[in-house]
Amino acid sequence: MRTSPRAFTRTTAFLVAGIVVLAFGSGGQAAPPQAGVRVQTDTAPGDHVTTKIKDNRPSKIEPSASQRQRAGQLSARVRWNALGTPAVLASTGAPLATGLPADPAQAALAYVAANRDVLGLTESGAAALEVLTVAPMGLGSAVLLRQRFGELAAAVDGMMSIGVRDGSVWYLTSSLAPDGKAPEPATLTAADAERLAKTDAQAPDATIASTKLVAVPTSDRGARAAYEVVLAADLTGAEPIAYSTYVDARDGTVLVRENLVDSDSDNPEWEVFPNTPKLDYSSRDTRDRWCLTRARGCDETIGSAWDIDPATGTTTQTTKGNNAIAVHNWFSNNGGTVGTETATARPDRDYSYPWTNQWQTQRCDPATFTSPQAADIDAARANLFAMHNRMHDWSYHLGFTEATFNMQQDNFGRGGLGGDFEQGNAQAGGVSGGPPTFAARDNANQFTPPDGLPGISNMYLWQPIAGSFYAPCVDGDFDMTVIAHEYTHAITNRMIAGPNAGLSSPQGMSESWSDLLAMEYLNENGYAPRGKQAFAIGPYVTGDQVTGIRNYNMSDSDLNYSSVDYDFVGLQVHSSGEVWSATNFDIRQAMIKRYGDGNPRLQKSCAAGETPVTSCPGNRRWVQLVFDSFLLMANSQNSQVDARDALLAADMIRFGGANQDLLWNAFAKRGLGETASSNGAGDANPVPGFTSPHATEATITLRPAGDGGPIANAELFVGRYQARAVPVADTDAATPLTDTVSLVPGVYEFVVRAPGYGHTRVGPIEVKAGQLRDLPVKLRANFASAAAGATATGDGINLDKLIDGDEVTNWASLGAPVAGRQITVDLAGDTAQHVRRIQVSAMLRPQITTDPDSGPQSRFSALRQFRLWACEAKGTVTCADPADFHAVYTSKPDAFPSVAPRPRAPELIIESFDIPRTKATHLRLEVLTNQCTGGPGYAGEQDNDTRANTDCATTSPQALNVRIAEFQAFEH
Repeated sequence: MRTSPRAFTRTTAFLVAGIVVLAFGSGGQAAPPQAGVRVQTDTAPGDHVTTKIKDNRPSKIEPSASQRQRAGQLSARVRWNALGTPAVLASTGAPLATGLPADPAQAALAYVAANRDVLGLTESGAAALEVLTVAPMGLGSAVLLRQRFGELAAAVDGMMSIGVRDGSVWYLTSSLAPDGKAPEPATLTAADAERLAKTDAQAPDATIASTKLVAVPTSDRGARAAYEVVLAADLTGAEPIAYSTYVDARDGTVLVRENLVDSDSDNPEWEVFPNTPKLDYSSRDTRDRWCLTRARGCDETIGSAWDIDPATGTTTQTTKGNNAIAVHNWFSNNGGTVGTETATARPDRDYSYPWTNQWQTQRCDPATFTSPQAADIDAARANLFAMHNRMHDWSYHLGFTEATFNMQQDNFGRGGLGGDFEQGNAQAGGVSGGPPTFAARDNANQFTPPDGLPGISNMYLWQPIAGSFYAPCVDGDFDMTVIAHEYTHAITNRMIAGPNAGLSSPQGMSESWSDLLAMEYLNENGYAPRGKQAFAIGPYVTGDQVTGIRNYNMSDSDLNYSSVDYDFVGLQVHSSGEVWSATNFDIRQAMIKRYGDGNPRLQKSCAAGETPVTSCPGNRRWVQLVFDSFLLMANSQNSQVDARDALLAADMIRFGGANQDLLWNAFAKRGLGETASSNGAGDANPVPGFTSPHATEATITLRPAGDGGPIANAELFVGRYQARAVPVADTDAATPLTDTVSLVPGVYEFVVRAPGYGHTRVGPIEVKAGQLRDLPVKLRANFASAAAGATATGDGINLDKLIDGDEVTNWASLGAPVAGRQITVDLAGDTAQHVRRIQVSAMLRPQITTDPDSGPQSRFSALRQFRLWACEAKGTVTCADPADFHAVYTSKPDAFPSVAPRPRAPELIIESFDIPRTKATHLRLEVLTNQCTGGPGYAGEQDNDTRANTDCATTSPQALNVRIAEFQAFEH
């Protein structure tokens, strides 16, 4: 993937089985009438994102000097897009322009006309802009404009969103092209383009969903006439293929290819799990009964007739309606036709199907599919159907309406295109996608094509997979955190950058927004459990009720923007998104502190759109701003800095800037403050900033010292990570950094390191407003440091990486039983050292093609337990003979602890171990177990599926691989 990919990832996965990812308005607005992966055992779910975009256009052109000069006169924060026009013009307090017409669309067009020079538009190009939609946003509106080039509408880029309030412009984002001239006419036919698109996709049998002529802006040849070919193959299978391919209509080249997949008669009633079944996995049926209208025996009135066919106005008697359809998809070729395999018809509209918890009680036995209970497929379809409808209705009140390109069969003339309800595939690949390939397990994904084409969400069964993922035997159709997560991918891909483009967020916001909206839906409606469980994603499908599928519970995270790619850089958008989740959780809590959290009745009234957002608790105000921010991002490619600016602008427009202090301070605490910057959406090392225009910061000065005095090349990191983190200060005169950092008041942890010294953790430390504070850090000499003269010999490869003082790299032993694998370190110095403490890291790293260990690294290959041996070379003892060594320390079996479903990054970072006082010239680190061979959660046979074993130590290749990132030795 390019560093700053153009276009977008249409949807990304909630999770990934193995390494294949095919994707896991006014607050008081009334709702419309309801007419209703193939598993690779060296990588765990969620650890990899495949390339989503192929963009063959030149990567970037710079804005002209006159554009930059004019932008500098605007008193705005300015960032430029790849086409040389403003990606962002953000208010710095005062509006960008005033005195414009009261009508939002007219105000936006007037602003464009007056600022053509900075926008790079000719007079004719500005005149050709079309108003795509005007979305009300509290006190203001978001006006979405699209370029037209002659008779052709722009695609991929060419969008602009302008935030307007009271005749003033407060925010602008764009992917405009600077030339508005009509492209040369097409010389190829649509059939030519379809053939070329299939060839490019390597899918000769793909089905063409639509083909139309559009304009694709380029940086070197202006706008090109191109065919937008939407094609798909095996959409309901485990590895669906779906692309929007833009074929140049004159020379036949593929300009851009975008992946569209990311991982009673009058009173109908549904029996559903509002959140999940019991988390103790008992078979007690705790479903609620939801009814259209109030009636005896109903737990909740939902007020929407979900089972009505809009074409006839009559009930479908099954899991099909205007907003969604839920079908059964046990086989890859099953459920592809809309209306096929819906739930068993119920003429009385009582959709209460038996639920026996069979997949769980029978421990993933494939015989469930041919049993009378049929793996509870009817209950699964009914639950999935109800949950998709609830997400449709809930998000409608927050602004995901027909005018902002939502998903409905009939849009009732309210804007957007119809014909695109959400198709939910229950138990996708249940039969065909099981062992031995596990092509359809432990996953979920969402396919979101352009407005007017139906979306598809695949929900999978879950089960333990040796050396990959250890899930309980459960059905994802019953975990609302998973369902809502996937549906949110459709929301963000429709609302951001217009109806045809979508979202690309290598820094993980797409995954984070999906987590955040799933969490908020459950909490607003009173379905979330108490405590931290309320903020976990995937607790039911993973068996982990605190962190779920993520590394952290979003309510208890120490992440910040300086370590956005801490976990598998460039591959792990899910982990990167956890930074954004933690930041937004802080904002949500601050909004609750300011506006209260309301009682359950008020929360539900707000969730149902019955109470204006200005009368709602803080959490509802926060999530409204999140939805508003989607409409203020006209670019497909967005960094967390871009998303920050959009959220700030949303508050200016909807609430008149009432929460700027709260927002800025929360952003700054997580490293997304004033000075934070990102060199494009895919920047793996963005610059963090911890200052706010609404706070008085503390100034911290790093004062590192060793036994010999001050250390001149130490680095300071905010947080608990060093690998793939960006330092905020150092004492090296050769770098642009200084030895000071400004921080908004709060509690912080730090990591300090320097060549020849070990990693040192500092904190937690509270810093106060206006404080000038030295941070004295005593660094201990690391006897096992290559920088100090230590050397390493032994088994495996990359032995020098074990003693390089950097968790970014690691040593590996591959293809042999891990027990007994060892590395011997000849300690620094000419005499024996007295060692009382060691530090070890089992941190993993991303794939590096130039490394002998070039393949993807598995979490299950990380070290778990070790033994330390020592030798003192003197006299005839040379420490060359194993007999010269004696054991001095054996770690606990869970030195690097991890539990099901899989090891996590926070469990693998560097740890300190006190050992008996040992005099040695050589230390030997012996591997006893890795995560695969030593983790109790990964041992033994855990299901009744005889087609595959689950015991990691005897089944997975990871039993033969082990990695250690760092070994350090100290006197103190």
